[in-house]
Amino acid sequence: QVQLVESGGGLVQPGYSLRLSCAASGFTSSPYYMSWVRQVPGKGLEWVSSIYSDGSDVYYADSVQGRFTASRDNAKNTVYLQMNNLKSEDTAVYYCAISHYGMGYTEKYEYDYWGQGTQVTVSS
Repeated sequence: QVQLVESGGGLVQPGYSLRLSCAASGFTSSPYYMSWVRQVPGKGLEWVSSIYSDGSDVYYADSVQGRFTASRDNAKNTVYLQMNNLKSEDTAVYYCAISHYGMGYTEKYEYDYWGQGTQVTVSS
């Protein structure tokens, strides 16, 4: 059974940075996309970023392009999301999720595995 555990969320002021981690355990067949998606209570999922299983391709939503950087350490089975120049509109619960057939999804059922989420709050 694949398990994803996010960490690194917290409360920061606008303009500051955070790094989220997603540790994966268990086995899942390759290739796959590891994605970061976020959700504000009462609103739908927003896709943030995806990184291919071998790290060769990385994709970003326009809203975070240039500020967020996704990376992975396959030796540690961990994916990271470095978030710089955070804005109040980045406030959300951030989830990591695995999909095998594509990326950029905004519906939970389109992902095969989910983490429990980590809260990011950007406020002065």
